[in-house]
Amino acid sequence: QAPVYRTGLLRRAEEATMAVWRVARHLGSTQGWQRAARNFSTDLKRTLTYEEHLKEGGKMVDFAGYGMPVQYEAKGSKHALSIIDSTKWTRESASLFDVSHMCSIRWTGKDAFDFVERVTTADVYGLPPMTGSLSVITNERGGVIDDTLVTKCNSKEHGEHVYQVVNAGCAPKDLKHFDEQLGKFGGDVKMEVMWDNRGLFAIQGPKAAEVLQRLSPSTDLKSVPFGQCLWMTLEGAECLVSRCGYTGEDGFEVFVPGSAAVPVWQLLSSQAEVRLAGLGARDSLRLEAGLCLYGHELDEDTTPSEAGLSWVVPKARREGAKNKFIGSEEILAQLADKSRYKRLRAGLMPASGPPAREGADIETLDGQVVGTVTSGSMSPCLKKNISIGYINKPHNKQGTDLQVVVRGKRYPAKVVKMPFVPTKYYKP
Repeated sequence: QAPVYRTGLLRRAEEATMAVWRVARHLGSTQGWQRAARNFSTDLKRTLTYEEHLKEGGKMVDFAGYGMPVQYEAKGSKHALSIIDSTKWTRESASLFDVSHMCSIRWTGKDAFDFVERVTTADVYGLPPMTGSLSVITNERGGVIDDTLVTKCNSKEHGEHVYQVVNAGCAPKDLKHFDEQLGKFGGDVKMEVMWDNRGLFAIQGPKAAEVLQRLSPSTDLKSVPFGQCLWMTLEGAECLVSRCGYTGEDGFEVFVPGSAAVPVWQLLSSQAEVRLAGLGARDSLRLEAGLCLYGHELDEDTTPSEAGLSWVVPKARREGAKNKFIGSEEILAQLADKSRYKRLRAGLMPASGPPAREGADIETLDGQVVGTVTSGSMSPCLKKNISIGYINKPHNKQGTDLQVVVRGKRYPAKVVKMPFVPTKYYKP
């Protein structure tokens, strides 16, 4: 069965596929964000809340072909915070992020579960109803095409189905990959892409639940664990609210029908506990939480085992699984035999010097290169430099003393446990 999506949307997105990497190379770097803002073009796609960002003085940059805010600077506005202060506010209260540039997909049809289990490592059949999990889309070599959120969902209109979210910068190649696999699959599956016609907002932080509970008194959020979702009425619209996020904090992602996107955004942003946050704080938060960013820690030549993501291949998807996923031969072999891969993702904490950012060499104390930094910045919460990188075995072990090379100078660094800042995912 042919996939269903707007080919015009796909073509437009393909033109911007690489734009995300130009900005992502400088994530966490104030100078990088400033350069991106200076080079910002108005000829970009816009989320439904674009004008709301401008009203609050959003410093807009090109991110995955979308005009997205790095931070907010409107004089006198409660939302005008530095990236450092915005990161801290998220950890202490609640921040609202526009993540509508990411691509949502609805999979329906009697063979939808089987298809999603073919193209991801998710155990769709084993997921409880209205529950989601992080997963990966893999290639034949076991590399990661994209990381993704896969949710077993149920609605009055579509019954039981799969709701999936993929990264904006990867969406064009993801959709092309799904198209190709649908042609080979031949079952009863329909792919519905929901991208520029809806809002997707993340409200993150320890007071996020308090805010949503107040706005929906009939909902009992205390019984909803991290990873579960529910339908909630906001501003008269049925919204899919998932208790998830990519900050290390408790929080929610809210899928809003297009007509209600702006009213829901205004409602959430007007709450006393809430401040708007942009790409700058989002990256600082995910780095402090030790989470992967596609194009940095993940790519098509990196396997889940190397990335420290073996857990995204549940036991039900391993030996004897009903459905084999693409790349399963190499991925399962690595899970069974750790000698098949030579490097691992690890956390680093340099003792001094400037932040070790993407591309910096990681060396032994005698100068042997044993790894490369993939992300790095100053942690707003720890007030220390932190980095993530891939380090060859056995130098990846916690407590190992190494050094990083920044602008030709060497600085001592120690391999440390991640997350750098403890996560606070909610469990009843």
